[in-house]
Amino acid sequence: MQHNRYMKWFAVAATIGMLLILLGGALVTKTDSGLGCGRNWPDCNGSLIPKEITPEVLIEFSHRLVTGIVSISILVLTIWTWRKLGHIREVKLLGFLAMFFLIAQALIGAAQVLWGQGDFILALHFGISLISFSAVLLLSMIVFEVDRKFDADNVFIGKKLRWHTIAVTIYSYLVVYTGALVRHTESSLICPDWPFCNNETPFAPLNNMYEWVQMGHRFAVLIFSIWIAYITWHAIKEYKNQRVIYYGWIIAFIIVILQVIAGMLVVLTKLNLTVALLHSLFISILFGLLCYMVLLVARSDYNGKNKE
Repeated sequence: MQHNRYMKWFAVAATIGMLLILLGGALVTKTDSGLGCGRNWPDCNGSLIPKEITPEVLIEFSHRLVTGIVSISILVLTIWTWRKLGHIREVKLLGFLAMFFLIAQALIGAAQVLWGQGDFILALHFGISLISFSAVLLLSMIVFEVDRKFDADNVFIGKKLRWHTIAVTIYSYLVVYTGALVRHTESSLICPDWPFCNNETPFAPLNNMYEWVQMGHRFAVLIFSIWIAYITWHAIKEYKNQRVIYYGWIIAFIIVILQVIAGMLVVLTKLNLTVALLHSLFISILFGLLCYMVLLVARSDYNGKNKE
C-alpha cells in the first residue's frame, strides 16, 4: 500500500513535469527565446551553466533544465510501471510512447538550435511533446486506477461513438499542428479581427500565405468545436448510465469552449503572454482527455470480445 502511494505521487509529479515541458516550449516560442543559448546544445553559450543571464537565456536554459530532470523522472516512472503494472495491457505501450516522443521532441529542439529548421518542421515540436504528455497522463491515470473507479473495465461504447472518438482525436492533432504553424510562421496577428480576418470585409479574398495559415487554423477549430459539441450531445443522450463517457465528453466540450475563447483573446489582446499560455494549456489537457477516451474505446473492444 505504501509502495503504491509513492508511485501515485511520483506519477503526478511526472505528469506535472511533462506539462511544464509543454508550456516551457510554448514560452520559448512565444518569447523568441529559442536562441537564448546561442547555437549551442546541450551547453549554453559555450558553458554548462550560463555566465550571463538575460531573459532569453533564463527562459531557454530553464526549459532545457526542466526537460532534463523530467526526462529522468519519466524514465523512472516507465520502468516502475513496467515492473509493477506490466500485467495491464496498455502500460508497456504507454511507457514506450512517453519515452520515444520525449526523446524525439528533444532532438528536434536540439536540431533547431544547432542548424535551424523550417517552420513546417518546427510546428511538429509541440505536437510530438503532446503525445508524450498524453502517454504519461494515461500512465498516471492507470496508476490511480481511475478505470476501476469509473467502472471502465465494464464500459461499452457503440460503433458510432467509437468512430467519432478515434476520428476527432486524430483530427485534433491536425488542429494542434495548424495552431503551432500559426506561431512559427509569425501569423498570429496577421488578421487583426476575430472571427474573420477583417470583420469589415469578412468575405474578401485572403492576400498571402500568412492569412491562409491563420484562417485555416480558425476554420479547423470551427469544425473541431462543432464536432466535439455533436459528440457531447450524443454522449449525453445515449450514455447517461456510463459516467466516465457521460462526464468525459461534457468536460471535453467545456475545455474546447475555453480553448476557443483563449484563441480569440490571443488576437484581441495582441498576444498577451498569459492568455497565449492558457491557450496552450487548454489544448494540452483536451488532447490528453481525448486520448483517454480512445483508451476507453480500446477497452470497450476488448471487453466486447471477452464477452463473446
